[in-house]
Amino acid sequence: MFKNLRNLLHGSAPSQKIEMPHDQLLVPIPSGVSSILNCWHTESVDGRRVDVFVPQVETPPLAAVLFLHGHGRVLLNDNPIFSRLFQQHGLVAVCPDGGRSWWLDVFCREFDVEQTPQNWLVNSVVPFIERNFSITAPRIALLGVSMGGQGALQLAFRYASRFPVVAAIAPAVDFYQLYGSGIALDAMFPDAEAARQASVVLNLHPLAWPRYQFFCCDPADAEWFDGAARLGMKLSSSGILHERDLETSGGGHSWDYFNLMAEKSLSHIAHSLRKVE
Repeated sequence: MFKNLRNLLHGSAPSQKIEMPHDQLLVPIPSGVSSILNCWHTESVDGRRVDVFVPQVETPPLAAVLFLHGHGRVLLNDNPIFSRLFQQHGLVAVCPDGGRSWWLDVFCREFDVEQTPQNWLVNSVVPFIERNFSITAPRIALLGVSMGGQGALQLAFRYASRFPVVAAIAPAVDFYQLYGSGIALDAMFPDAEAARQASVVLNLHPLAWPRYQFFCCDPADAEWFDGAARLGMKLSSSGILHERDLETSGGGHSWDYFNLMAEKSLSHIAHSLRKVE
């Protein structure tokens, strides 16, 4: 089932973007969107790249989105669809580059030998948002795709009161099934079972969960759909309120699907942020 994804993780990016089926697809930039993309600039946090979108609004933005990228490390600074939605909802967007760390609370040598990716987000990136925009939790929503989708869910469930608003597009919930593929994940855990124990499905807390959570996955996503469906069943059986869309289809595990679900995900975030104090 994971043959195509393993090939992608080891292969180089193809020259024709339209043929690339997974989360390394680079979004083509239509004409006439340069102004919205000009709202992006790049900062450095602890020596790591962080792309920042600042909406063109009359009053200072009141909320922000922390976006976690997928294994392909594609940020959103060239993505007109997500950029338009950040502008439409008046949201600051902060997109850190976390490498291929899977955004876990597990040490990743490729990322940093002294702190975990999740700790870096909490201890460095979130303070960066607070310091530069005077936006504090819980008005910082989490958003992610693929690897970053499961990372956003992990962070939201670990710090449910700080991050009550989360949206995950095609989250790689069963990431442990890639163990042994020769990627950074292999060095993060001694075996696949140890990786499975770190999955979000096995770390749900029935009394501490993000109040406004949404996730979606394309039924045609052969790699990650089963994990998303399993997560939905676990949340339902545990009585944990959530919203999910496991019916909409549009490109499998690709940026075609990520972009398709951008509006629904950002609408969920914007609507939910209006409810938090």
